[in-house]
Amino acid sequence: MMNQDERLAEIEKQISALHEERTQLLKESAKMSVDDYELKNSDGSSISLKELFGGKRDLIVVHNMGKSCPYCTLWADGFNGLSLPLADRAAFVVASPDTPEVQKEFADSRGWKFRMVSTSGSTFGKDMGFTIQHEDKWYEMPGYSTFRLNDDGSINRVGKDFFGPGDVYCGVWQMFTMLDEGVNNWHPKYTYA
Repeated sequence: MMNQDERLAEIEKQISALHEERTQLLKESAKMSVDDYELKNSDGSSISLKELFGGKRDLIVVHNMGKSCPYCTLWADGFNGLSLPLADRAAFVVASPDTPEVQKEFADSRGWKFRMVSTSGSTFGKDMGFTIQHEDKWYEMPGYSTFRLNDDGSINRVGKDFFGPGDVYCGVWQMFTMLDEGVNNWHPKYTYA
């Protein structure tokens, strides 16, 4: 019979194997050729998806719901601390449907250091599957897409995943689960005491 440490080690192996399988399925389902979308910089000027690569071969685009979502704000707050290592490996940008002016004001109020672009007026979010229609209304969904810039200048999406409470992309949820009462109906806020 296994002791607790041995059982935990076995569970960790199973989780790792399932995580790898999930990652491969997410990559397979995300693969697609992508147009060179025109988005908006924080100053309102146009920037193409291709330009966002900034000389790198890989690009991570976070699909953020914008200022109206405290959950997306929580994820972005976390990415702020990771922006330098993320940008060291791949180009990194947070995209939302907010106008560049709203984005800039909100990012400045949060102290965000990463690049932001607006998808306002673009079908980028919809085409990537993060702007969805439900009962005649359009909704933004949070998550991210990864892209590869090919030698011939074409762009492929190579991966995607959605964000939600308890996911691996926001560490507070994992830490809260280890508290005596777990998450205990906690919800993100725009300000904390």
